[in-house]
Amino acid sequence: MKPAFSKRHFTLAIAAAALLAAGGAHAQNALDNVMKTKTLKVAIPTDYPPYGFVGTDMAPQGLDIDTARLIAAKMGVKLELVPVTSANRIPYLQTKKADLVISTLGKNPEREKVMDFSAAYAPFFQGVFAAKSMKLTDFKDMAGKTVAVTRGAMEDQELNKVAPTNVDYRRFEDNNATVAAFVAGQTQTIAMSGAVAAEMIRKNPKINAEYKLLLKDSPCYVGIAKGEDALKAKVNEIIA
Repeated sequence: MKPAFSKRHFTLAIAAAALLAAGGAHAQNALDNVMKTKTLKVAIPTDYPPYGFVGTDMAPQGLDIDTARLIAAKMGVKLELVPVTSANRIPYLQTKKADLVISTLGKNPEREKVMDFSAAYAPFFQGVFAAKSMKLTDFKDMAGKTVAVTRGAMEDQELNKVAPTNVDYRRFEDNNATVAAFVAGQTQTIAMSGAVAAEMIRKNPKINAEYKLLLKDSPCYVGIAKGEDALKAKVNEIIA
């Protein structure tokens, strides 16, 4: 009688086990890979002062860059900074072009489906800003008005939830372009973080802008690829 479990079945079982083992190692090996290569790749902003910008020496600097340096130093590895925009920072993490995202990253249910988050490392809020002379005490007052937002940023997503449907969105690919459009008078309002808006107003007093409406009080988190629990634990150990 022929055995029910043939040599061919055994070979297939071994191959399947190898694939499962490889998959498991891949899903949990980000921290091991960082320690093996002695390099931590971190996606950071260069268009979002004071969190990330290019200094006079043409090197990235800011709060997010300082946070990345702290984590790399505590891990005892070299830091590789990977400049990103709001739109591509999560894809960079998903395609392993970066081990971490430290880029004023807010948390919401949509993002939690595709990535993991560390503990919060900095306070942060998004709001709507406009000229002091503009009456803007409720989101309904934005009806028919133009607003500058950065594509893919939290403020773009949050404003869509609360603003009237006839708001005229002017979306830009990076924060520098968003700020430049508002400062140049191309839009009546701008949705952005409080700290970045404060810097914009300080540098451009002639626009006479001020905070108008709160979009979301959302701390900054470090973004980590889904399932990389060891790396997440290490980051939390450092920033806690």
